[in-house]
Amino acid sequence: MTESATSKASAAFCADLVRTHDFTRYASTLFLPAAQRRALLSVYAFNVEISRVREQVSQPLPGEMRLQWWTDMLDGAGHGGVEGNPVAAELLQTIGEFRLPVAPLSRLIEEHQFDLYNDPMPSMAALEGYLTDTSAALFSLGARIAAPPSPAIDHLSRHAGLAQGIAQVVGALPLDAARRQLFLPLQLLQQHGSGVEQVYSGKQTPNIRAAIDQLVAEARNHLRTAFELLAHVPPEVRPVFLPLALVYRDLKRMSRADADPFVPHATSRLRVLWTLWRASRTKEFGG
Repeated sequence: MTESATSKASAAFCADLVRTHDFTRYASTLFLPAAQRRALLSVYAFNVEISRVREQVSQPLPGEMRLQWWTDMLDGAGHGGVEGNPVAAELLQTIGEFRLPVAPLSRLIEEHQFDLYNDPMPSMAALEGYLTDTSAALFSLGARIAAPPSPAIDHLSRHAGLAQGIAQVVGALPLDAARRQLFLPLQLLQQHGSGVEQVYSGKQTPNIRAAIDQLVAEARNHLRTAFELLAHVPPEVRPVFLPLALVYRDLKRMSRADADPFVPHATSRLRVLWTLWRASRTKEFGG
């Protein structure tokens, strides 16, 4: 296989990986130019690889080893077939072409070490730190692919990442509770008279609902700020933030009085595409 053919195969692999495991982010890249889309998909594919490690191991140690492989790869000390890993190959190309900083990618790996253990998220501050280095970092890196970095874009990325990340934490509650993992801040639960075992029971109580309502309210505040900040960034970077249209819809659903956070909710791919397309034509995202 020629170098060009190998490169195309790596790009196709990344696109398929993101399409399969993170359809919202995949669909959002459809609204970007081809070169930027390919680069963004390499970052999102990297995120899929890191965030899925928990699902692929039964014990923390093998997960730590997988994460260390990616850390070594970013440090230039990779081993064990870096050249043959399509996601690594695409990511390294993107880092070089768009001069992406490696530090946020390394911090994303470090934060996902938390996923390997069943320790509860201790506080709101800890959750915000986790989401800043995961969800917000992805927005920031994506924005760097679309436009030069700026304090305004970084500010937007942080609020966007916190809104999206909190929505994902609440949305993943049924799965996390079933495997006895807690991303809801323990301190917040305790403030509302609840705790770990009540969440793991998988049944909604007034106390749990009060804690989740407060968390959703925090997310809506971040989302409101993000939408306000969108007007102050270059038009070419705004499509990177299209997933916020889905965050808005999810938070609105989660705020309803009849919404049970322990009942899984799935959105069809067609609905995702329709929501993103409609958002892309609005003044917030269309420039």
